[in-house]
Amino acid sequence: MRVARLSAALAALALAGCAPVQSGPATPQGDERSGQLRVWLFDEVNRGAKETVITQAVAEFQGGHPGVTVDVQYIQVQSRAERFKAAFSDRKSAPDVAEFGNTDLAGYVAAGGFADLGTQVAGWADGKDIVPGIQDTAKVDGKTYGIPWYVGVRALYYRTDVFTELGLQPPSTLDELASLARRVRAAKPELLGISVGGKYVYGALPFVWANGGDIAEGKGGKYTGAVGSPAAKAGVAAYTELLRDDICPPAQCAGNGGDASVENFRAGKAAMTIGGDFNRKSIDASAAAGKYAVVPLPGKTPGSIAPAFAGGNLLGVLSGTERRTLATEFVQLLAGKQYQRKMYDAMGNLPTFADVQRQVADADPFLKPFTATLANGTRFVPVTPAWAKIDAQAVLPTMLQEIASGAKDVDTATRTAAEAMDAAFGS
Repeated sequence: MRVARLSAALAALALAGCAPVQSGPATPQGDERSGQLRVWLFDEVNRGAKETVITQAVAEFQGGHPGVTVDVQYIQVQSRAERFKAAFSDRKSAPDVAEFGNTDLAGYVAAGGFADLGTQVAGWADGKDIVPGIQDTAKVDGKTYGIPWYVGVRALYYRTDVFTELGLQPPSTLDELASLARRVRAAKPELLGISVGGKYVYGALPFVWANGGDIAEGKGGKYTGAVGSPAAKAGVAAYTELLRDDICPPAQCAGNGGDASVENFRAGKAAMTIGGDFNRKSIDASAAAGKYAVVPLPGKTPGSIAPAFAGGNLLGVLSGTERRTLATEFVQLLAGKQYQRKMYDAMGNLPTFADVQRQVADADPFLKPFTATLANGTRFVPVTPAWAKIDAQAVLPTMLQEIASGAKDVDTATRTAAEAMDAAFGS
């Protein structure tokens, strides 16, 4: 799913229950090579563009598979947790192929919902060109349960007119960001130096990772909270420094997530923000249109790039399908290079193949900061069903907001968050 919607979707998953379904998926009776192939894809605000590409793929697939029909249903993201939970328990209600968010993967695998596609991906011609870090978002315990369909990462948007007027350059290191934002707000108090938020976890994580920290550590299939480590605390402190009155006042910014943070930039109220490639179209239709540029969010040293969270969606095969081969072949067609490029042209979805990323970036220079960020290496949240519980409990946003408001210092807030994560990981 689009990364801007991940937190709400994860919360829905946790509330709906992501523990393994006791009855398990129905056992397939064989590998039928004809009949109807059922596919679930997420609905979109601009479904027409998506549906045009899907219709082409369905026609191509049916043309190459006589006796096969493909039935595509578009399901609402908000209700998907309940839909998938029912599908994992009842084969009659289950599709053969489905689109799902990469942060949902661990819970769905724990429920026995998706088939291991490791052998098929390893032998697939296109598979060798999937960016390794992106392919990792489809893995649980070393097994591959899907093919990444698109990816989304974030970079630093800034107002070129404001920077030109003040004689400023984008920051070359992460440590320069706060001082630069202060200079902007001091010169133009009507603007936020940078628009961030206390609920913007995916904007904060690069600060933790760039400082050498992490939110959790995994060993032997078990996780423990690591946000209280010295390196992680340095990253948390660097991010929450932006939530100050002289940059982005807590009273105005502490309650903001990613959407609200970007909205301030769109509305012409901020000189900078951390936004995704997927925010481009909305910004081009805003007060900031024609007055902005994008650079990678810098790392700790000049010329380095802060690791970004790799959001996005996967295509997978349900473990209970009676048409395993057909389902796998359809996934490979729709998630392959040809149709990923079509999806980019139709919707702006960033491809997951290194060569296709280079092609689209060469054709559209706007994408270069995002493809450079991907090439630098991305990071991900802990691959465990417990992450949905941690997200639903708002452990990390609470930590950030407590620091921003002054209710707790960095040491206390990060220690409390790590303890809450340990409780979730151990439950």
